[in-house]
Amino acid sequence: MSETVKKRQLPVWQESILLVVIAMVMAVVVKAFFLQAFYIPSESMEPTMLVNDKILVQKVSYWTGDPQRGDIVVFDDPGGWLDASEDAKASNPVQKALEVVGLFPTGGHLIKRVVGVGGDRVACCDEQGRLTVNGTSIDEPYLRDPAANSETRFDVIVPKDHLWVEGDNRGNSADSRVHQGDPGGGFIPVDAVVGKAWVRVWPWKRMGFIRGTDAFAEVPDDPPAKRE
Repeated sequence: MSETVKKRQLPVWQESILLVVIAMVMAVVVKAFFLQAFYIPSESMEPTMLVNDKILVQKVSYWTGDPQRGDIVVFDDPGGWLDASEDAKASNPVQKALEVVGLFPTGGHLIKRVVGVGGDRVACCDEQGRLTVNGTSIDEPYLRDPAANSETRFDVIVPKDHLWVEGDNRGNSADSRVHQGDPGGGFIPVDAVVGKAWVRVWPWKRMGFIRGTDAFAEVPDDPPAKRE
């Protein structure tokens, strides 16, 4: 007489806990290697990004390469850049749990546009008030107020493995220009970059992919000599 061997099943409560643990582990992996949620805390990236926009940042683009000119990147505070009002944290246990797995838009980071990469000579400005990179004048259609671009003058060479970043709202952005006197000289280490702005998920009326720019397409890789 044959006997039917039945698989032993976990109790429902144990199975539920196992599924939750698996889901949490998968979410942590996604946050570490693929996607993370953030919100926009200030006006520094207007009109491209508005205050309280919720965005997803993707990390895949930088698995095998560094940020490029024109990329909008989220990065860790390199030291003293972040205003206390922008350093918002999750306020309850549920939000904190979601923050751990990357599903709650976090604070404690900054978002700017890369305008110079390692080896670039970035200066402001040409006769028309435009930014120049390696001697090439850049037309930046995404700026909120192009006239504000020339308010801060500088001429720098970006060190290797670093970035020069600026906000699209040049008249209201505490970016690399403002922090030239800091220990890091206003430069951002490449390894401080969390990821590249990918898609806006809120508000829903403005939901969509965050477009790139070809403003830096004609910039040569070799910078002209810097005058001392």
